[in-house]
Amino acid sequence: MTEITEKPLKDVLVLDMTHVLAGPYCTMVLKNLGARIVKIEPPHIGDVARLIGPYTGENNTKSAYFMSVNAGKESLSLDLKTDKGKKIFGQLIKKADVLVENFRPGKLAALGFSAERIRELNPGIVYSSVSGFGQTGPMSNQPAFDMIIQALSGLISITGFNDGQTTRVGTSISDIMAGVFSAIGILSVLHRRNRCGQGGRVDVAMLDSSVAILENAIARFQVEKKIPGPIGTRHPSITPFGTFKSKDREFVIAAGNDNLFADLCHVLDLDHLTHDERFSSNSLRTEHAKELTDILNRTLVKETAAHWMTHISNAQVPCSEVNDVGDLFSYEQLSARQMLKPVQGEDGFLIAASPIKIDGIPEDENMGRFPQLGEHNEKVLAEILEYSPNQIRTLYSEKILYQKS
Repeated sequence: MTEITEKPLKDVLVLDMTHVLAGPYCTMVLKNLGARIVKIEPPHIGDVARLIGPYTGENNTKSAYFMSVNAGKESLSLDLKTDKGKKIFGQLIKKADVLVENFRPGKLAALGFSAERIRELNPGIVYSSVSGFGQTGPMSNQPAFDMIIQALSGLISITGFNDGQTTRVGTSISDIMAGVFSAIGILSVLHRRNRCGQGGRVDVAMLDSSVAILENAIARFQVEKKIPGPIGTRHPSITPFGTFKSKDREFVIAAGNDNLFADLCHVLDLDHLTHDERFSSNSLRTEHAKELTDILNRTLVKETAAHWMTHISNAQVPCSEVNDVGDLFSYEQLSARQMLKPVQGEDGFLIAASPIKIDGIPEDENMGRFPQLGEHNEKVLAEILEYSPNQIRTLYSEKILYQKS
């Protein structure tokens, strides 16, 4: 059997009409799997994420934020408010496999490209829309940011401290999960198209995506008949499972069942706890979580975190340090998995690589280049639509195309 070394989406052409994070994250996933991403941006400013810091590069003119989810994509800056711009976009739709946008519902239709029109131009295209609230429902036309969705979905209500003080999740999780679910939806419809030739519409909402990852909070509310709240770092239904004190710093212990709890107690010379009725089962340990945590901490603070992690891990009980972001750059496991890679041409600036590893496909040396606004105008129009150099020069003179100098 011949070994396959090409990425699975090598022949997939994606038109990327997205901006900021949810949509660009989706197309980044597809790019990492081998798809060609043509990012269609408006003239002058382009994706507004280009204006969000921090900045890097010569004279600090490149947005590191934009770079982190757009490296390796191609930029076509096209004025879709003009008839010729719309004509070119329509021609690209006919050639594309996937179209991704994260405008507010109705904006692309207002430019003359409703879902019906897109399907007319290319019946086999996979058209994916990412929005705050989806294409249907009473809130579908409302704008949304990650913070708004974290609040509305209940994520913030279960994230925070034991005293009831809540906080947003430390990353834009609602945007990111909407991007991930969109990529999954796109791949599903592409698979169906390969079987029967039919494209389709993918509609993913940030709110839906955030509710989908609430895990056991929805179940607990119904079973326990009370509203889940923030509980710090501990797990709502597994104990001991969270951060614990030591002589020098906090570290994590995850004793996820009765056997692991017994092994932990043995390491700490607290075997008597396994015979304490309060801690004789996981559900009882969770019910008495504060009492158990206080008892464990009184022993753990006598030695350093490194001391305890050595002894606890030797007993095969899961435990770990609490890394900060700076630690990730020297973390051996991440280095072995090649999870931080340079952006081509950016003096060693690293971004997160793809977490999807596929047998037989070699790792990329870098994550691709940072695309300047309109940098690939000529390349895209010549290669995909077979425009001549003279036609492209005319489009520049008519201000249909824009390229940052």
